[in-house]
Amino acid sequence: MQFSEFLEQTAARKEAVNLVFEERLFSLVGMLQKIAEPLATANIPYEVVGGLAVLIHVEEADPAQSMLTRDIDILIRRADLERVVAVAESHGFRFRHAAGLDMLLYGDKAVNAVHLLFSGEKVRPIQATPNPALAPEQKALKGETVWVIKVAELVVMKLSANRDKDRVHIRALDAAGLITPEIERGLPESLRARLQQVRETE
Repeated sequence: MQFSEFLEQTAARKEAVNLVFEERLFSLVGMLQKIAEPLATANIPYEVVGGLAVLIHVEEADPAQSMLTRDIDILIRRADLERVVAVAESHGFRFRHAAGLDMLLYGDKAVNAVHLLFSGEKVRPIQATPNPALAPEQKALKGETVWVIKVAELVVMKLSANRDKDRVHIRALDAAGLITPEIERGLPESLRARLQQVRETE
């Protein structure tokens, strides 16, 4: 779905719309599809993680709790990196490694970067647990189908990273009712303690 189509449909339903939020969201989805579709065609597994994954889950559960993100993060296997780069470069991306991070740049703007994370590894040494194995689920977002990390694994990643923005994301997931008692029981004791700290400091 194009942004113009979305506006027409929203107007026909006489619904209010946050233009800044929706336009940015459509931009993110468009950039994601530039890499997601070629990866799917090449049968290279991936899943959306990070703030965009939070947005996708929260938008489905309780749109009132949704918040924008600047980044697109995808989780891949380290063994697939060369294939991912080759596919990406054949579709207009450039691979870049900087400050310990791998990313795919589209055009000249860093805002169009897709950050690559690796299953079974840590982004930073202080991360509590390694990134999970790939086990995505399909979600629909603005007329597009994407592979997204499951909520339980997303909660673990966010609590493990434990940066300011990760705690904000945990609060959004919690407010949308996505951190269920079952998910909480499945957390390691150290991460359950972090979750309780986040809840106590809202």
